[in-house]
Amino acid sequence: MSILNVTNLSHGFGDRAIFHDVSFRLLKGEHIGLIGANGEGKSTFMNIVTDKLMPDEGKVEWSKHVHVGYLDQHAILEKGMTLRSVLQSAFSYLFELEEKMNNLCDTMGEAEGDALQDMIDELGTIQELLMMHDFYVIDNKVEEIGHALGLDDIGLDCDVTDLSGGQRTKLLLGKLLLEKPDILLLDEPTNYLDVQHIEWLKRYLNEYENAFILISHDIPFLNSVVNIIYHMENQALNRYVGDYDKFQEVYEMRKTQLESAYKRQQKEIVELEDFVARNKARVSTRNMAMSRQKKLDKMDVIELARDKPKPEFNFKEARAAGKYIFQTQDLVIGYEDPLSSPLTLSMERGEKVVLVGANGIGKTTLLKSILGLIPALSGTVTLGDYLSIGYFEQEMAPGNTNTCLDELWKEFPGYTQYEIRSALAKCGLTTKHIESQVRVLSGGEQAKVRLCKLINRESNILLLDEPTNHLDVDAKDELKRALKAYKGSILLISHEPEFYEDLITKVWDCSKWTTKR
Repeated sequence: MSILNVTNLSHGFGDRAIFHDVSFRLLKGEHIGLIGANGEGKSTFMNIVTDKLMPDEGKVEWSKHVHVGYLDQHAILEKGMTLRSVLQSAFSYLFELEEKMNNLCDTMGEAEGDALQDMIDELGTIQELLMMHDFYVIDNKVEEIGHALGLDDIGLDCDVTDLSGGQRTKLLLGKLLLEKPDILLLDEPTNYLDVQHIEWLKRYLNEYENAFILISHDIPFLNSVVNIIYHMENQALNRYVGDYDKFQEVYEMRKTQLESAYKRQQKEIVELEDFVARNKARVSTRNMAMSRQKKLDKMDVIELARDKPKPEFNFKEARAAGKYIFQTQDLVIGYEDPLSSPLTLSMERGEKVVLVGANGIGKTTLLKSILGLIPALSGTVTLGDYLSIGYFEQEMAPGNTNTCLDELWKEFPGYTQYEIRSALAKCGLTTKHIESQVRVLSGGEQAKVRLCKLINRESNILLLDEPTNHLDVDAKDELKRALKAYKGSILLISHEPEFYEDLITKVWDCSKWTTKR
């Protein structure tokens, strides 16, 4: 049975087309992976099927009485909200019923006759609904999911503005699971999650009986949870049965077959055109020439999809740094409360170090403390000699109205327009992306803009905070190649072992010194 039908969907932003005449169906029990390069429209598709965005053309039809739950990376959490209140908002419709029940109780004293009986009947119905949905044990359910996702370590009465990226994702995921939707829509759920909770989510999705649609660039994760792949490419959406590895196998085979058919057809077209040109003027062969011309006119010409520009990341390297990159002495990091015990650490020139550990234990805070962006609570950080630092932050500030051109020009005012365009193009951005405002780009395209700034500035130490989040497979592979080739030092935060395992020389396990448990 089809739960969701999308037919003849077309959509674009300005003169940039995202989909053209796309169709899609979701069947009961299907675990779908929605994949494609950065900027192909995966998050846009999710916004269309959840009615957050109206398509230019086409129809979106859900089955009746389907409760859809959407994990949206861009959901707004406002200051003053606590983790508990966000989790409880999963039951907002039950709280509304309770309020209605209380209002009925307040007015029943003044009612009589049929009106009173109607109120009693409605009160009974509401009470049954509240009992059926376990309304009176909501607090227990909130505590249970908070514990499962490690949110109780932070404190359920903590303000949401104090959360790290991973803690925020866990909170939104917890709220979604408490809603118990019939269908899950998950947009990059593993971004910012630590290894422990990626495993937890993997088990949850494998045991999930209902259907879900998952956007992810995490290939091992996709392979472990999906049984259908929908691939977005060149404004089209194609369905493949199986996991990501099976999709790749079939996709490459289809691509090879299409290229062979294209070559054969191009050869035939050249031969037909040549025959027509040589024979259309002669009376004796004119009819044969006209016959071949008709064949040419009726031919369904095969077109090969244009290959997307693949990114090239080549880091500019500054002169060698001194022996030590940095040294800390009894460094305690944190904000109002300490996040670490006193740390005495040192990093030497040429080392490539990865920081690992659960979300919220201070990995990003340590990077920012080393850079001096956050003052230490106590202790010292001593930076080495001749450092040229390159820093990649997790996210770009929201609402940036600069175009990509302006954003890069601001960083490199001495560059010509040609040099700016060329630098952005090498990072895999098309002309339309380059001229667009940064805020309308996908997360992966924004990451490529930040990487473009980083690779065009000379450095001998890179501090990278989750650089693979949002990046598509080609960009991840190219970034890994570039970091392997980089002769400087690297201090990296990443939750993807397959990305960093054969890249780094040392692992720092932050769980050993954190004050968070």
